[in-house]
Amino acid sequence: MSEFDGRAFARSLSTGPGVYLMRDARGQVLYVGKARNLKRRVGSYFDRRDKGSRINLMVRKIASMEVSLTRTETEALLLENEWIKAHRPRFNINLRDDKSYPWIRLDTSHEFPRIGFYRGSRKHPGQYFGPFSSAGAVRESLNQIYRLLGLRQCRDSVFANRSRPCLQYQINRCTAPCVGYVSRDDYARDVQAAVEFLKGRDQAVIELLGERMQRASAELEFEKAAQLRDQIQNLQRVRSSQYVADGAEDLDVIALVSASGQAAVQVVSFRHGRNVGGRCFFPANLPKAAEPGEIMAAFLGQYYAERRPPAAMILSAAPDQASLWKEALSRRREGKVHLSWRVRGQRAKWLQMALTNAEDALRRRLADRDQVGRGLAELAELLKLDHVPERLECFDISHISGTETVGSCVVFGAEGAQKAQYRQYNVEGIVPGDDYAAMEQVLRRRYKRLAEEGAELPDLLVIDGGKGQVSRAESVLEELGLDAVPVMGVAKGPARRSGHETFILRGFEVKPGPHHPASHMIQQIRDEAHRFAIQAHRKRRQKRAQASPLEQVAGVGPQRRQRLLKHFGGLKGLMKASPDELARVPGISAALAERIVEHLREAPKPG
Repeated sequence: MSEFDGRAFARSLSTGPGVYLMRDARGQVLYVGKARNLKRRVGSYFDRRDKGSRINLMVRKIASMEVSLTRTETEALLLENEWIKAHRPRFNINLRDDKSYPWIRLDTSHEFPRIGFYRGSRKHPGQYFGPFSSAGAVRESLNQIYRLLGLRQCRDSVFANRSRPCLQYQINRCTAPCVGYVSRDDYARDVQAAVEFLKGRDQAVIELLGERMQRASAELEFEKAAQLRDQIQNLQRVRSSQYVADGAEDLDVIALVSASGQAAVQVVSFRHGRNVGGRCFFPANLPKAAEPGEIMAAFLGQYYAERRPPAAMILSAAPDQASLWKEALSRRREGKVHLSWRVRGQRAKWLQMALTNAEDALRRRLADRDQVGRGLAELAELLKLDHVPERLECFDISHISGTETVGSCVVFGAEGAQKAQYRQYNVEGIVPGDDYAAMEQVLRRRYKRLAEEGAELPDLLVIDGGKGQVSRAESVLEELGLDAVPVMGVAKGPARRSGHETFILRGFEVKPGPHHPASHMIQQIRDEAHRFAIQAHRKRRQKRAQASPLEQVAGVGPQRRQRLLKHFGGLKGLMKASPDELARVPGISAALAERIVEHLREAPKPG
């Protein structure tokens, strides 16, 4: 039982609106909530009324609480969802989204800006468009820009070292600014047209292409004029097929379905009058008695925490405190947002389409979960385990002739693969090719950390290996005081045929055969661990292969490295330079120039 005195804490609080945050003894965030009256709301958790097993468990874990006062309940609502997005508390309904949303980025720092697909922080200079609901929607828009306007897609290092046009120019998807086939002013007009296109102002692009067609015709370049005419017609066809029928420009259709304790939320987005794609989400940590309005409210808060809401939303269910949400979303948009859940005509068709997609996605997810559940139950029976494992961790080692050794850990549960919890380990300081030592190092690093943090341990640890690997794994766990975790080895069968493996657990061996559900389950987990390990190994090899020799020179950081490569036009030119020539580069002293030349003499020559 926690020593935290919740009643005393609640008595000290203000009666105004705000947000409260609960932490456990390790400092992990358990729950974030908002209140119109903080004192009354927080105090309600610590009165004598029964609140159900889920809330009672949460309250028992509370070791400390924090609050933040706000001026209004609307501000509290917005802050609550920012904190949920930041901390992903265990007891909140969570919008699980392990990947960042895709954007289109225009790099405005270059005289011939590059436009391309982008994920990640938006702190880098440039102009960003999005976020888009899917990578497919981004690539479709980019393909239209490349085809219609010919903006470059190559990286700056490639652009700086071209001596002739690349294939993109040959297939009419780039105007080859790298070799001066288009002037800076014409390219700037193309960039502006692309910006207008991404903002939904297609007419500006049509007018630009029309001017070029007229100019090509006047200069008797009839083949080029015909190509531009076809581009205009293609753009008009795309425009008419994507345009929203009733004229609404910015609109999101959000459909929610739930069954068997799971929920799916399908979002279909229209921007500037165009359908830009859809995406399905599966909120986690749903309370057993969660109502559609509660789930919809939680989804709206987290989904629009990092994006500007559209002018209108069609919802399949009214969110709890709908009027408050309308006010909060309007404030985030800095303009009026209209919410509707009783619609007719074309909007009803859009909503039904989104509902159909959500139902299908949830059906497939539940079918996958049932299959995983059956596999886990069969595995528990086969191995004579005391209970059905709810969390499995599987490890694999990958290397080539002992080099660039990498270990992988994949996590599976009742919901299937838990990809956010996958981990990769670079293995160092072992005899090359010693898989036993590599596995021992990875397991020790993994479970020492879990033990120190008091984090969740697996119900079953799966090793891709036979008795020797199992013995090493058991000794590591015993050393860390975690010998209660069972270790199962998966020894390869004759001719390494999939499905004919032997399962080894605490001296007990069994061959389930290729048709047993437990065999299918373990094959899936082991193959995923193998794939993840190979992926990490390839990345490590690629990084080593692409590493610049300059990175190994003391005193040459990223800025000096970039300055040198730019000054000499790349690594080839740099390797031909003398110490005196190097010393003329700002920031490079004579002594440093000598060190660079000496190091580059010994480095492999670039191809």
